[in-house]
This record gives sequence, C-alpha cells and structure tokens, in this order.
Amino acid sequence: MRGRRHTFVGVTALTLALSVIAFTEAAYAAKPVGSDKGASTEQSGGGDGTGIYAAARITYSGSVAPNGASGNVTSADVNWTPPPCWYAPYLGAKDFKQKMSKDIERQLNTPGIGSTAGSALTELKRHYEAGYGWSDNPGYEDYNVDKDGEGMFWAGVENPNEPDVLKRNACNDLPFWVDNGEAPPPRYEEAITPQILAALAYQHMQLPDTEVTLAPEQTTKVNLPTWAWLDKAVFDEVQATAALNVPGFNLEATTTARPVSLTLEPGTEDAVTYPASGECVINGDGSIGEPYARGKANRTPPCGIKYLRSSGNGTYNLQATITWEISWTGTGGAGGDLPDGTFGNGQDVAVQEIQAVNR
Repeated sequence: MRGRRHTFVGVTALTLALSVIAFTEAAYAAKPVGSDKGASTEQSGGGDGTGIYAAARITYSGSVAPNGASGNVTSADVNWTPPPCWYAPYLGAKDFKQKMSKDIERQLNTPGIGSTAGSALTELKRHYEAGYGWSDNPGYEDYNVDKDGEGMFWAGVENPNEPDVLKRNACNDLPFWVDNGEAPPPRYEEAITPQILAALAYQHMQLPDTEVTLAPEQTTKVNLPTWAWLDKAVFDEVQATAALNVPGFNLEATTTARPVSLTLEPGTEDAVTYPASGECVINGDGSIGEPYARGKANRTPPCGIKYLRSSGNGTYNLQATITWEISWTGTGGAGGDLPDGTFGNGQDVAVQEIQAVNR
C-alpha cells in the first residue's frame, strides 16, 4: 500500500542506506565524457555503455572549456556561485528496479555489514518494493514498474566542478518519481530548470583572450602617453549552451556574454590611466579605445596609460580585463540576467627613460 509511514527507521536512515549503496556509476557522479572548445561537452549521470544509465546527462556546446572543465570567466559578484548539485531525470522504472534492487541485495549480502546499515537497507527495499513511505514522499510498489514509460525516477547529480564536497553532496534525497510532463514537487528546490542550465553554461563558458593593441608597442617612454585599443573584430558576443534531453523531458538554456568595457591596470602605482578610472567604455561601433595614428602624438588618448617611472631592466605587467554582461534565454521563453563576468590577460611593457643628448 502507498503512503505508509516508516515504523522504526526514519528518513535519515534511508539516506544512510542510499549512501551505503554508493551510486558509483549513477547520477551521483556526474562526469565529463570529452569535448573540445566549440564542440559538445557532456556530463553524464552514469556511463557504463550499457544504456541502463539513461539520464542526468547535460550536453554543452558553443564556446566552452574542453573536457568538462570550468571556463575562464569570473563572476563580478563574489556571492554568486554555480549550482553545486541538482536533481534530474535518472532512470525509467524498469531500469531503476534493475539497478536499485541489485545494489540493495549486494549490500545486504556483504559480509560484516552492521545492523544499522542492514536495517536501513531493508527499509530502503520496503520503500521501493512494498510502498512504505511518509506524507511528502510516498513509497512505491515494485519500483513503479506498472508506470514504466510514463515518467522517470529523479536523483541528485553532483557538479564535478564544485570544490566543496559538502555542497556537492547536498542533493542527497532519495530518488523520487515524476510523471512525464509534470514538475517535481516544490520541496525539491534544486530540481533542474533552464536557469540552472544557464548557470552551468556560464560556469563552462570560455571567453577569448584579451590582448590590447598598444602604441608604442611593448616598449614605451616615461611620461609618453601609450594608446590602447581593441578592434571590434578582436572580440564579440560569446555564447554557451547547456541542454538536458531525455525521453519525455527536454530543457535547454543559452548564456550570452557581451563585452561592455575594458579596464587597464598599469602594474605599478607610478602611472596614470586614461580615463582616470582606468575603465574604457565600448564605442558605438563595438570597438574600445582609439587606434593611434601619425599626428596624434600630442593628443591625450581616450584609452591608455602614461608611465611615470622607468621599469629599469624589467617590465611592468599591464593587466587588461574586459567586463562582459551576461544574459540567458531558455526553454519555454524563460530568460534573464546573470552577474557580469570578467576575464583578462597580462602583457609585459618595458618603460625607458627618454635620453637627452648634451652637446
């Protein structure tokens, strides 16, 4: 019967049982399958090649880091982080029964298993086989096989790029059933959505290198304004897409980064920037700054630096960082903004004293 309450082992013990089973090849170990920049990247909720691990697979495409790695964009909001875990479609009823029942029996028959773990595993078996549950999570009779094809069991997926193991393991509720076309119960706040996919696309986005054009190039003089600029052709909008496509459930989100400004940091306090803030805004034609040309030597550059002291036998490390506005669109017309992102590069600049010749 459905909806019975546990008589002696609670939800915590069932979670313990689930950890004992250790879904080593399941949705709990989302992992990269392989990619290259501009190609697809997958994170899989299992991957033994048999097809039984049917879901929790996210595909990345566009300008993304290779091999499932995090991209190079840094959020300007220090309080914003990508989701450390989420719940996603995992297996159909028959496949879930095949895997779960096999894992439970294997653990129950493990020599030396403790009484607490054994009791928890027995209750886990009753939950999925005999319908024992509780008010907000009813049990399932025979793993819901009578509804196979009408929905899927959902399970927690770890974000392999999350360094905090506690956050990564936070989505540890028991796998639960969701009918096709229905949303997960509201209590599963981490259930996969287009917005979560957008945040994951943000995390994997690979922005182009930022190397500004300088005049004079590489070597400049003390008190001589150095012009800096970026042509529109050097950078443009960047997009990354994350998609989850399984039978009866398809979600997608595309995250777009648009460059809006360039910030120059001279690498020394003995310098001034143009403008004084060091932030050069984007021009109407999509470029930043203004190229130097003959006849402009006595003008102040709209974007540039003036070094006030020689770098001696070394160089100053000029940091050029672009700020990108981040937005997203997703399945069902969803969309919005994410925190601005930044990415920059360092460039070595030698600064020499102007030599005076006395006759």
